[in-house]
Amino acid sequence: MAERKSFLLRLPPELMDELTRWAKDELRSLNAQMEYLLRDAVRRRRGGKAEEQDEDVEGTKR
Repeated sequence: MAERKSFLLRLPPELMDELTRWAKDELRSLNAQMEYLLRDAVRRRRGGKAEEQDEDVEGTKR
C-alpha cells in the first residue's frame, strides 16, 4: 500500500455528523468516505470520464 500522510481537519459538528451518516450509508469508514469524495472531486475537476472507476480505500471497485 502507498504511504499515506495524515493531517488535522477541523469541521463544524453538523458537517461531521452528516459525513458520518453518509459514510455509514455507503458502508465505509468516515476516513474512507472522505477520501472517496476527495478523489471523486479531483477526478471531476480534471475532467475524468464518468465510467472511470477508482479503487476505494479498501481496494474494491465502486
